[in-house]
Amino acid sequence: MILGKEGCQAIFERSNQILGRKFRSGFVALIGRPNVGKSTLMNHVIGQKIAIMSDKPQTTRNKIRGVYTDETGQIVFLDTPGIHKPQSKLGELLVRTSRNALEEVDLILFLVDAAAGAGPGDQFIMENLKEVKTPVFLVVNKIDQVHPDDLLPLIDQYRNRFSFAEVVPISALQGNNTNALLQQIFFYLPEGPMYYPADQVTDHPERFIVGELIREKVLELTREEVPHSVAVVVEEVKARPDNRIVDVMATIYTERPSQKGILIGKKGALLKEVGSRARKDIERLLGVKIFLDLWVKVKKDWRNEELMLRRFGYTEDDD
Repeated sequence: MILGKEGCQAIFERSNQILGRKFRSGFVALIGRPNVGKSTLMNHVIGQKIAIMSDKPQTTRNKIRGVYTDETGQIVFLDTPGIHKPQSKLGELLVRTSRNALEEVDLILFLVDAAAGAGPGDQFIMENLKEVKTPVFLVVNKIDQVHPDDLLPLIDQYRNRFSFAEVVPISALQGNNTNALLQQIFFYLPEGPMYYPADQVTDHPERFIVGELIREKVLELTREEVPHSVAVVVEEVKARPDNRIVDVMATIYTERPSQKGILIGKKGALLKEVGSRARKDIERLLGVKIFLDLWVKVKKDWRNEELMLRRFGYTEDDD
């Protein structure tokens, strides 16, 4: 028997009544400078890769929802693009997406990089947070990369600039103190319904995640201007008649012919490596063997064309 949303909700409500607990739920925004570990934290908590990770800034381009559910309640995480000074229409859109998320949530997690220390970008974000009435946690990530004696002075730097509801040091990559973070989140969330079925981890369709996994591999294998100029469109995901193999066809767009040449590589070597790495992650996602067909096309200056931004799935409101 497959339970729908109402059935799952009834089971959780009944179990909580028996145990004398109230079901808590709400929306939690992850904000911070680029590359502070927002996607890493969400993937760790969810237990599955639903947001791509990279050491390149501005990796996250969409408002990614991750859903965490246990007997206490349900947390709907919004992994937002990093707040930064935009250099293109795409960049402006990403910043607006992050700021708008602050108006939609019950709690805000402001992630900072303990290893990098406090910087002007953090101050810029905290200035924006002063206009928000939502409770804000300071989540100090990457504590595994700093000496414990350096942690308290760093926390004090942030506390002197903003009044945080809670301060929670963690290592998202290693999972240190993430359970304590979840407990604190539930303490602040209101009693509420189950917004998604208990076994659902994201509201994005598989095709979107497939495209993001391909883009992640491009980020891993390229540098300089290429990563930021890339968009991926999944044209087709189709199972073969015997259902043993799924054919995936995707197009990688760049802004200049020279970038296309870099992406393809000598005798197609780099594109083949992108496909090989992406295929492994996509097979884990879909649970079936896939045949991945990748193409590279040039669309000049697409990051500043509103029509192409919509075509590639970057919209003002992606709800």
